Amino acid sequence: MAGNVGASASSTRPRRKAPSRARRGFGRAAYTWGSVIGGLLLWQIWGDYVVHNSLFLATPTQSFVAMIKLWGNGTLQHDIVISGEEFLVGFVIASIAGIVIGLLTATFDRVSLILTPWISGLYATPIIAVAPLLILWFGVGIWSKIAVVISLVVFPMIISTEAGIRHTDAQLIEAARSFSATQQQIFTKVMLPSALPLILAGLRLGVGRGLIGVVVGELAGSRAGIGYLINEASQVFNMPELFAGVIILAAAGILLTAGFERTEHILAPWKND
Repeated sequence: MAGNVGASASSTRPRRKAPSRARRGFGRAAYTWGSVIGGLLLWQIWGDYVVHNSLFLATPTQSFVAMIKLWGNGTLQHDIVISGEEFLVGFVIASIAGIVIGLLTATFDRVSLILTPWISGLYATPIIAVAPLLILWFGVGIWSKIAVVISLVVFPMIISTEAGIRHTDAQLIEAARSFSATQQQIFTKVMLPSALPLILAGLRLGVGRGLIGVVVGELAGSRAGIGYLINEASQVFNMPELFAGVIILAAAGILLTAGFERTEHILAPWKND
């Protein structure tokens, strides 16, 4: 009897409402921005009270002052546009090529056998050693930097796309076949959606590698760009301008990665469950 009373009381007890999507989003944003602000404050305190010398470590405030100065004379805008063009063109070409090659290697075994050794070998090749050669082939213009970006981004895209296709759930494929789905329908309706999260993960990895490629290409030979700005600042030990360039690259990486994460939530909502 007492057990029944306890059960009925617990059943009538109001349940806690799950937090709304807006509240969850606000909480996630609070953690993210809190982490960024906390890191900048720690950096500022370390530079002001421990290092005491901007020659060794420029603080965030010194770096932001350098950004304002560079923006005022037009140098920063020009460098951002140049590096942005190099990154965008190289990233788009590498992403398209990587997805296509990854689909081919995952679909056709002979293509995989032929290309896998080259993909593995070139992926392990240090780009620092290859960048001067690309500069020699393509010159000091924009296309040498685009080639460096492509060489760094294309291989993660190939590997992630191939892995996504190959790791499609076999039960989903069998279920589609049981409903008389054609091979093309299985590929477009089952395998591609299953591979989409890994393809987008490859794009997120490619963002960081592409930004590194821009800097490496500009360090090897350039007359403008964020990498050129960093190189020029390092040669005269101008740490505020050097860290200004680093902060811009870091901010670009954070924003682009967050954009691809948002895209994944939209295109692959089932991964959020």
